[in-house]
This record gives sequence, structure tokens and C-alpha cells, in this order.
Amino acid sequence: MNMSVKIAGVEFKNPVMEASGTFGSGAEYSEFVDLNSLGAVVTKGVASMPWEGNPTPRIAETHGGMLNAIGLQNPGVEVFAKRDIPFLKQYDTRIVVNVCGKTTEEYIQVVERLGDEPVDLLEINISCPNVKEGGIAFGQEPRAVEEITKAVKSHARQPIIMKLSPNVTDITAMAKAAEAGGADAISLINTLTGMKIDIHKRAFALANKTGGLSGPAIKPVAVRMVYQAAQAVKVPIIGMGGIQNGDDALEFILAGATAVAIGTANFYNPYATAETVKEIAAYMEDYGIEDISQLIGAVK
Repeated sequence: MNMSVKIAGVEFKNPVMEASGTFGSGAEYSEFVDLNSLGAVVTKGVASMPWEGNPTPRIAETHGGMLNAIGLQNPGVEVFAKRDIPFLKQYDTRIVVNVCGKTTEEYIQVVERLGDEPVDLLEINISCPNVKEGGIAFGQEPRAVEEITKAVKSHARQPIIMKLSPNVTDITAMAKAAEAGGADAISLINTLTGMKIDIHKRAFALANKTGGLSGPAIKPVAVRMVYQAAQAVKVPIIGMGGIQNGDDALEFILAGATAVAIGTANFYNPYATAETVKEIAAYMEDYGIEDISQLIGAVK
């Protein structure tokens, strides 16, 4: 039984990884999950300089999920390269580095710095606010998606995955723009913009007012968008959004995802990723599926 998948020429032993920002950079979860069992570890967002993130409170629970407005707090690429990459290199798993920035130049600085580092792919988080365009996220306008993809691709030595925002009118336009810009793969969906109000304090639950909604509540939206994107582009897709287990992961794979990423579930079940790998294998055995490629995009 073959569970390996290829993305941009890079082979993953299985299609399961975790979503950026929900696993740190692997160290804190390594006591729960054998990182060798995962197809890849996706790091927390890495910027050219340290980012403090947003003021607290910046997490709130909701029905079927959570809101977060962390603001991509991170120590910057230098600390990441010295501390986190050597830790991850101890394991037999692919390393996907999530890259964030507030200008095109900041993204380029990070991908150039990582050019000689032993990491496998770069996931470009274009949900970051573009300070030069008045704070509109790079990923909310097709022209901007194509331009930043082209700019990053021209400086990156590793293959690039463009992480798409669902906060758009037409996800296929964004997927096509990323492909046109030279993306090697796309990942989706990032969080949906949401809000929660504390009726007793008569105040916003998050200091930032709005936050990113993740968790099981967004899964049907995510499956739909992955399916639409898979019909629109030829590049591989990493699907995410509310995946808790093997059954959820298989929905995304059948919709057209080559691989899947598990996010919010890690917070209440730190074993979710490793369990999902086993559950996909059990499904393949039950249904006599010899190769996972038989399942990718099987529902038309």
C-alpha cells in the first residue's frame, strides 16, 4: 500500500502535515507525536525580523471552532534558522517553512535567507496585510496574488506553495493567479474573518476586534473551495480547514487535495496528525486501495 505523494517533485511519505501556527515549529508537539510519522512539519510563520503580534486577548472559543488574532508573532528568520531548522533535521520528515511579510521585499528577504537552508518547500502566507496597499491582504486581489507569486518565485530556491485566503469572492480566480505567477502548489483555506462579542462585558472578545475563524465549523466551506480550485488549476493542492481525523482528511483528498494539513484539532487532541495517518491507511486497506493517487480528486 503506497501512501506517498509528490508535490513539486518533493516526495512526502504520506499526505498528512499540520497547519502553520498550530504546532509551533514541532518541538512542543514532539513529545506527543513521532514527527517521523508525518509527511511534513509546517513551521509557524517566519518573518524577516521579529514580530510581536497583536495585543491580548487574542484567542476566543466559538461553537465548532476558535477565533485567533495572534498577529503572526515570531522571533524572525535568524532565530528560526539557528534554533528550529536543526531541531527538525533530526527527524525523517519534510520541512515546510511558512513565510510572512508586510511588503514584497520582506517576503523576498526571508526566501533568500532560506535559500541555502536544508528546508524542502516554502509556504507563502499571503493573508498578511500589505502595508503599501493600505493594509489590504496580498491574497485578496488576483493581480496582487500573481505579482507577489512571481516576485517570490524569482528569488526562491525551494518550491513555493501559495497559501490562499478564503476571504474573497472567487477562490478560483486566486488559484489561477497563483498558478499564473509560477506557484509550484497552493494551500487552502486560511482562516475566515470572524468576530465575537462578550455580551456581559459589552466588548469585543478579541483586542483586535476581528480574528481568523478555524476549526470544524469551516470545513464544508474549505472542502468546497478545494474542489473548486482543483477544477481550475493543475498544480497540487494542500487542503485544510477543520480537519480533525482521517474521515475529514479523505473528504479533502477526494475533492482534489494531494495532501492535507491539520490545524485547530491539535489544540484539543495533540495526537490528531499521527492518528489521521493511521486512519487513512485503515480506510485504504478496508476499500482495497493500493495507491493513494487513486483517491486524489476521485469525486468529480
